[in-house]
Amino acid sequence: MNIVTVIDGTSAHITPYGDIDFDTLPPLRAAADALPAHVTDLVWDLNHTAFMDTAGLHLLFAPRPPGGPNRRTTVTGVCSQPLRLLFLAADLHPAVFDLTRLFPDTPPTDLQQTAPEGP
Repeated sequence: MNIVTVIDGTSAHITPYGDIDFDTLPPLRAAADALPAHVTDLVWDLNHTAFMDTAGLHLLFAPRPPGGPNRRTTVTGVCSQPLRLLFLAADLHPAVFDLTRLFPDTPPTDLQQTAPEGP
């Protein structure tokens, strides 16, 4: 697996090229762990990840290690299979797999959109 990391100020983009599974999880975690302490925003760019198993859930929803940096983690470019896995995990355990954290522009699932009343 190839992994490209780009740091711009306090933001970092990590782009894995290939599937995310338990064989590729250690180098992906190592890429995130190697980020400088001043990085506060981490974006996982999954445009080149066609498949993700539960290792991806471990990667994206891992608790912050004690004393580790507090980073906001988001994702972009999620292909259909990884997206289905994220939705399934969120449906089964919404408190553990909070997609509004990964997709910050997504309204919480408990909000209902209603059409405005008018003529």
